[in-house]
Amino acid sequence: MSLCGKTALITGSARRIGRACALKLAKEGSDILIHYNSSRDEAEELARSIRLNGQNAWAIQQDLSERNSGALLMEKALKKTDTVDILINSASIFPRGNWKDSEIEDFLENYQINALSPFILSREFARQINKGECIINFLDARIVDNNSSHLAYHLSKRALFTLTRILSSELAPKIRVNAIAPGLIIPPPGETQEYLKKRIDSNPLKKIGTVEQLTESMSFLINNSFITGQVIFVDGGRHLRGSFYGL
Repeated sequence: MSLCGKTALITGSARRIGRACALKLAKEGSDILIHYNSSRDEAEELARSIRLNGQNAWAIQQDLSERNSGALLMEKALKKTDTVDILINSASIFPRGNWKDSEIEDFLENYQINALSPFILSREFARQINKGECIINFLDARIVDNNSSHLAYHLSKRALFTLTRILSSELAPKIRVNAIAPGLIIPPPGETQEYLKKRIDSNPLKKIGTVEQLTESMSFLINNSFITGQVIFVDGGRHLRGSFYGL
């Protein structure tokens, strides 16, 4: 399905998964609002590349660790375009920390960037005069398991999962809200492909996924107007490893 005439705001889209999402949606005809924090050069380069291929693209800076940053980002976005039709909450931080060494500040930072900013952005998205159409949140395949080495991150992604479900009900019928939970796709910042290879046995398919498989799932959720409140696990079956939160 063509997305011509649509505009997508993608957080954290100067690099990594967010960048791949921006390129995919631009290829399908959408104009792109590229959010970045410190990756200005990459964001501007991506915007130029998208414009050369015939779509509008703008790079917008916003530090999502700041209070009410979601509202500030949406305000900046709506100065570039009349409406935002698609919101992709991709920006995230992934710091290590367990129950022994996690500080209050770690929880506050993770919740602010990984959960609260997506929530505020989603609320402002829904408040547009010309209502948006769909929201996609990026989670983590381990939200159903115990990620004890990234405690603050894990809890913030669990919160974003809950927000996905709540908002899918609250914003219906005009706005659909879904999520994608990636597994072994891209190594964390500072790690190499070896990081993924060492963990290949953690999913039943014993594979490393591709960014293209993630963006195909994103496109599917955007284009299917009868799906809301769902999480697609693009993880080789990693989520099947028990249910830590079950009774």
